[in-house]
Amino acid sequence: MPDIRPTVGSSALVLNATYEPLCVVSVRRATILVLTAKAECVSDGDGILHSAHQDLPIPSVVRLTRYVKVPYRTHVGLSRRAIFARDGGRCAYCRGSAETIDHVFPKSRGGLHAWDNVVAACARCNHSKGDKTPAELGWRLHAAPAAPRGVAWRVLGHRTPDPRWMDWLDLPSAVAVEAA
Repeated sequence: MPDIRPTVGSSALVLNATYEPLCVVSVRRATILVLTAKAECVSDGDGILHSAHQDLPIPSVVRLTRYVKVPYRTHVGLSRRAIFARDGGRCAYCRGSAETIDHVFPKSRGGLHAWDNVVAACARCNHSKGDKTPAELGWRLHAAPAAPRGVAWRVLGHRTPDPRWMDWLDLPSAVAVEAA
């Protein structure tokens, strides 16, 4: 068995037998899939894994040899990191650097903890807003909050995609340029 030591940001994209993106796994898991012939390496990463009998390039993208039917969730899970990723780390009110999350319609007044009511905010705007709505303060949101959609969000979540994965992920070109 090769010596598989984790490196910073070491992950691999897993494709179904039909080249449809399924998930992101560790390089260790991707290597085990390749060694057990459950997957084949489609794109190599940086470096080589060495064992006593074999040298294997680090996989960046692997394709399963058998088709796997996966029931996908229809929604993306709501988390603090995902909100910051959706909003680009910018405050929804002043476009400054976001540090907190804010409920547009406050929870104390019946607002829900849902994608269309939660935004990233800087501490100053969040504190100034308090228990009020943006309309009561005369503020406006730079973009209406909504749940993220698409294959990339379902597969990657809040992760930054590896530039070598762009051929298999249907991402807008702006995101692909930011990731590079």
